[in-house]
Amino acid sequence: MGYLYEIQTEVQHFAEVISEALSVETEIIDENMAVVGSTSYNALDYEARQSYPTEWSNSNAQISKHLFETKRPLVLADPGINPLCRDCTERNQCYYKAGLYYPILLKGTCYGVISLVAFNEQQRENIMKNSFSFMKFTRKMAEILASKVQELIVREELSSTNEYLKTIISSVHEGIIACNPEGIITCFNVTAEEKLGIESGAALGRQISEIVPESLLSAALKSQRSIYENSVEYHNAEGTAVHLVSNITLVKKEGRLLGAVESFNTDESLFRIAHRLLNTDTSASFQKIIGDSLVMREAKGRASAIAKSPSTVLITGESGTGKELFARAIHNSSLRSENPFIPVNCSAIPDPLLESELFGYDGGAFTGAKASGKPGIFEMAEKGTIFLDEIGDMPLNLQVKLLRVLQEKAVQHVGGTKNIDIDVRVIAATNQNLMAKIEKGEFRKDLFYRLNVIPLVIPSLRERSQDIPALAAFLCDKYAPILNRRITGISEEALRILCEYQWPGNVRELENAIEYAINYTFDGEVITAGSLPAWLSQQTNPSSPLSIEKMSEREKIKSLLIISGTSLEAKKQIAEILGVSLATLYRKIKKYDL
Repeated sequence: MGYLYEIQTEVQHFAEVISEALSVETEIIDENMAVVGSTSYNALDYEARQSYPTEWSNSNAQISKHLFETKRPLVLADPGINPLCRDCTERNQCYYKAGLYYPILLKGTCYGVISLVAFNEQQRENIMKNSFSFMKFTRKMAEILASKVQELIVREELSSTNEYLKTIISSVHEGIIACNPEGIITCFNVTAEEKLGIESGAALGRQISEIVPESLLSAALKSQRSIYENSVEYHNAEGTAVHLVSNITLVKKEGRLLGAVESFNTDESLFRIAHRLLNTDTSASFQKIIGDSLVMREAKGRASAIAKSPSTVLITGESGTGKELFARAIHNSSLRSENPFIPVNCSAIPDPLLESELFGYDGGAFTGAKASGKPGIFEMAEKGTIFLDEIGDMPLNLQVKLLRVLQEKAVQHVGGTKNIDIDVRVIAATNQNLMAKIEKGEFRKDLFYRLNVIPLVIPSLRERSQDIPALAAFLCDKYAPILNRRITGISEEALRILCEYQWPGNVRELENAIEYAINYTFDGEVITAGSLPAWLSQQTNPSSPLSIEKMSEREKIKSLLIISGTSLEAKKQIAEILGVSLATLYRKIKKYDL
């Protein structure tokens, strides 16, 4: 079996964390094409479950086989249709809608593949829309799994020398405790010191049962059997329970027991990694926020001036104006830039879950709670910034608790009694009129004043229409590679339409329009008025809608080819629409170089 199969429980835990963090299904296979971690099974319908494999073969694993050969990541938007799926036995009944695949590489060797897969259109949109950040996050997860493979390989090569053991320990970031066959501690690394609150000097040379009574090392040495992926509860030097996932590996040479090594980590560590990597965007800066209009220069100037302050910021502006982009730029320009930036959409998380997501919970706090509990987002953002988007939608009962957190700089888990000190900067945002909500009794006045220490207003796109050409050019550069199109620019007529439109959805709506237009523009050409969404042209100039009848002949034929396709049947239909013969259509296609 492959290395990943040896740590299948841990790999499954990674799959669940990735799925929870990204809201897509996750599959992980090893170098033998065995499925070692998956959240996909429960997402399938009954019929699909019957054919869901526990091991892939050369006949139904063309994508994975491709990744093992090329060792390069892949985003697949057309499963079943893509040429890579040509020889797949499941091609005609493929239940995948899209996929993002990343190889697990170590020293040039591929040990497995992480797959983010979509079984419905919502998951497909999630993958395609967030492919950049998902790829970045999945790369880090692959690197972590590769380091786990490295650990296994190294453990296989362990020698009996303590110096070699120290070399191994210095290469991992988990808590490490090593004992000789009599249970005497020979190594106690820095992470173990931090997690258990015990200095290595006080532990070395003493019995493990004396220093860490709950440690599984004693049981492993007694039974002479390794232990993998055990959830355990140890107690630190202060007597506080610490929930860990522990692995015990026996060290043997030529059949002789030399000792045992325990490696452990806390459940919260993976969640911290997931949030930090998924939400880290070091490229966000004020210089990269597009817009040179007066109102944008003023907004960027005000935001830049308070970036290094620890004060709470309330960002207001219409939906789609870029409030989160400003929040990220403030964080990246602050003294907290090396620490996490975690965004939370207060309207997207159901009210019953929002409290536990923000403040965490203790084990057994409610039905379905993990026995080990879970840290809240405020804890995971320690020393960093938490961005509370759509703060106006936060329920009143949580507004009281948030106010207390801001005042006391401490959180309390759901079901817990202990105050946990936090050092987090809060940036909140809303597209609503909070004063109006206060008058209706829907938002607390005291919380508003606590959040509104530094108000920052982001202008709407219609207030800065002179920024539209630069924004459109940026969005073309962003989406053309994703859509596999080579766009050479935007025509003057198309740009006029974009600048005259009122953009109630602001930059987000502009982004959708540009992505639409790129899909309907041939390689090597400019975006024309005919490529833009029809509703945009009609609303820009209702008295003169840009319809097919008013297009130039070339643009008319081009649009019909894009919409209908280039097959013989499609061309027959286009010729009928235009009222010409098929031969005439072919001459016009040649004439216009289409």
